[in-house]
Amino acid sequence: MIKEKIIQILSEQYDVDAANLSAESTFEDMSFDSLDVAEIVMTLEDEFKISIEMSSDIKTIGDLEKHIQSKIDAESKK
Repeated sequence: MIKEKIIQILSEQYDVDAANLSAESTFEDMSFDSLDVAEIVMTLEDEFKISIEMSSDIKTIGDLEKHIQSKIDAESKK
């Protein structure tokens, strides 16, 4: 569900073909610069009602999905 939402947002906001995106897709592959990634993060924070701290470990859609899931899991334990 999270990965699908990320892909949907990328597809809608950046005119990227969703069929070409997967968990292994990197931001570099999609030619996103740091400003694009910051905008994506802000959109995802609003969508999932969480705070996302970007790090150099988050390079792919799958990495971002795991990070968001861990944040959601942590929030649900509060």
